[in-house]
Amino acid sequence: MATLPKFDEMLATLVGEPSVSSTTPSIDRSNLRVIEHLANWLDGLGFNTQLMPLPDNPQKANLIARFGDGEGGLVLAGHTDTVPYDEKKWQSDPFKVTEANDKLYGLGTCDMKGFFPVALQAVTTFLDQPLKAPITIVATSDEESSMAGARYLAESQSVQADYAIIGEPTGLQPIYAHKGIAFLTIRLQGASGHSSNPDLGCNALDSMYDVMGELIRFRTELAEQNQNPAFEVHIPTMNLGCMHAGDSPNRICSHAELQIDLRLLPGMDTHATIEMLSSRLQGVVARCETTLELTTHYPPIPPFETDKDNDLVQTLAKHSGNPPGTVAFGTEGHFLQRLGMDTVVFGPGSIDQAHQPNEFLARDQIEPATEILRHVIRRYCTA
Repeated sequence: MATLPKFDEMLATLVGEPSVSSTTPSIDRSNLRVIEHLANWLDGLGFNTQLMPLPDNPQKANLIARFGDGEGGLVLAGHTDTVPYDEKKWQSDPFKVTEANDKLYGLGTCDMKGFFPVALQAVTTFLDQPLKAPITIVATSDEESSMAGARYLAESQSVQADYAIIGEPTGLQPIYAHKGIAFLTIRLQGASGHSSNPDLGCNALDSMYDVMGELIRFRTELAEQNQNPAFEVHIPTMNLGCMHAGDSPNRICSHAELQIDLRLLPGMDTHATIEMLSSRLQGVVARCETTLELTTHYPPIPPFETDKDNDLVQTLAKHSGNPPGTVAFGTEGHFLQRLGMDTVVFGPGSIDQAHQPNEFLARDQIEPATEILRHVIRRYCTA
């Protein structure tokens, strides 16, 4: 059986392989090299490894690595991609792990390549012990852009277990619920003309003014009708984030585009909410002689929630000393839950460092995270 590299070596290797995922093709990168490193290490530990290229993109793949026989057991899961980056804002090379003040800097150290060396260190404790249920490592692609990897896992029913931990950076707090996320684009098409006579065209910006008013009314209604005190922001949110329109001040604006971020609470139906919004907006523009197209950047991420009193949540709370909580950011939780697993989001690092220049993983999170995972593996997988 091969010897597992040290934590710092594994982290440096994973960070050193660019694996940016983006809906912009010129930025998007393959995650295969990251997957291959993980597969090689896990092969050496005696895991049965399976690479799963995505059907519509063979440059992206998931990894499923299983140790032990039988049913049930525990999945330790994470994504292998990172967000895009602006190298000018980094004080060090994003693809080299740099340590300063007990912090490990590098793109993906926190979100979330750092979880894999933690998980691998934890499982090595049990490789020579009898297991009553298998330990499975799952590594996915494209979490940061489309969730394509996790969607493929759910569609193909590729993983079976009783419990799953997704190692997103939660500061070692067990997370049992998060909001759903949908990025929507509203496109309006009017008609251009000389600005000296408004009757010569149909101003898309005028129509967008009415659309924005309807969006704000809809946002208010959602907040009045849906609350969950378990969340810091206890209502669904809608952010009007980015708008582009027109091409010249002396031309009637013929087109306008608005991008919004919609975050819904557990229990809310994402698709029904979007359909209701679309219907209302179509009614608004019908009065303005403009056409409206509402699209999603990618299929929405549904809200996620598990019973905060279930055994896995409470086991993680006991060993971490942190109470169960909720977050507003999205994860792959819904998709693993669809596979029948009690799923909790729990990992080292802080979400405050994710998606930021000079992203880091604090070294004092590593050993506690490893030890907590050992407790969980012992509880659910050992004889």
